[in-house]
Amino acid sequence: MTLPASFFARPITHRALHDRKAGRVENSVKSIQAALDAGYGIEIDVQLTSDGHAMVFHDDLLDRLTAETGRVRDRSRAELEAIPLTDDGGMIPSLEAVLEMVAGKVPLLIEIKDQDGEMGPNVGLLEQATCVALEGYKGDVALMSFNPHAVAKCAEFAPHLPRGITTSSYEGMFWPEVPEATRDTLREIPDYDRVGACFISHESTDLDRPRVATLKDQGAHIFTWTIRSAKAEADARRIVDNVTFEGYLA
Repeated sequence: MTLPASFFARPITHRALHDRKAGRVENSVKSIQAALDAGYGIEIDVQLTSDGHAMVFHDDLLDRLTAETGRVRDRSRAELEAIPLTDDGGMIPSLEAVLEMVAGKVPLLIEIKDQDGEMGPNVGLLEQATCVALEGYKGDVALMSFNPHAVAKCAEFAPHLPRGITTSSYEGMFWPEVPEATRDTLREIPDYDRVGACFISHESTDLDRPRVATLKDQGAHIFTWTIRSAKAEADARRIVDNVTFEGYLA
């Protein structure tokens, strides 16, 4: 299994082509449309609803991007679709709505947010909802997650779809919810072969990690997150196959 060539033909927008000051917040319909209009690839995040659907939203809490509070997973799809996004004007979109919009025009990279809370094995519902939504989708798409257990579930539910691991230096200050032993394990990307991955998307400030070079030598495609300037992009492209970017036009 490998990624379609379209994933390397154009840079990938991080959470779509968002610009909050311009009235487009991350993962919104407006940001997705802007990415489509510009011809960029699109990376989005999905979270689980209380009734088993995948919504396109990054955080597990509603507080940062809406006037509501509390967990996304405590609300139904219908409830979430009625919640306005602050500074945007649109509502939280479902994965199905986004798939209908993108419709294969550009490659779509879907990050499945960890539902276990500690990168453990208590996952499956969001992975299943995502794969169900993708049944019959004709465009180029790939799935990834920081949680290798989530990637393994994707292999169960949709073995034909390319999948990868989102990877990081796992510094404790940025991952306080994940036990230190788990962070120490995940940092070395030990699950790549086990989950049948064909790519990683690695933290841009940690690209010189030896394990990244080893995986690349073994044929893994390397993406990186999150690039925020042309200089950072040029530096990263010495190592990576493509960038996920925001805050400028790659």
